[in-house]
Amino acid sequence: MRIVLDANVIVAAFGARGLCESVMEVCLSEHEIVVSEELLDEISENLLKKIKLPPGVVDGIGELLREHATMVHSIPIAASACRDSDDVKVLGVAVASKADYIVTGDKDLLVLKKYEGIPILSPRSFSDMLHEPEP
Repeated sequence: MRIVLDANVIVAAFGARGLCESVMEVCLSEHEIVVSEELLDEISENLLKKIKLPPGVVDGIGELLREHATMVHSIPIAASACRDSDDVKVLGVAVASKADYIVTGDKDLLVLKKYEGIPILSPRSFSDMLHEPEP
């Protein structure tokens, strides 16, 4: 599956052990993570400022993502598509990559439930979906 992990999920994955870390690990090993330069910039900024990781570690995380994720150019999405216009970049990456899912902890995105047919799930809902037995 092609998955867009929002910056908040990736930052949480590197900030603490837990659900976001396990979602990230599963996506890296079994699925295709899709990112854009804009998302990578947001991830780096948050790792430096919010998590306070050293610049060298943040650079290493950026290299890891560039090596193991698919880079796409986000397509423009109308600011009105989401309550928070800063979040449209995530939608643009998902549409450009024809993603199967968007995984985010952002309530402004989660409230949409779907965008252009792409389900928007919390990390918990995504993890639960992955662990559901096949019918």
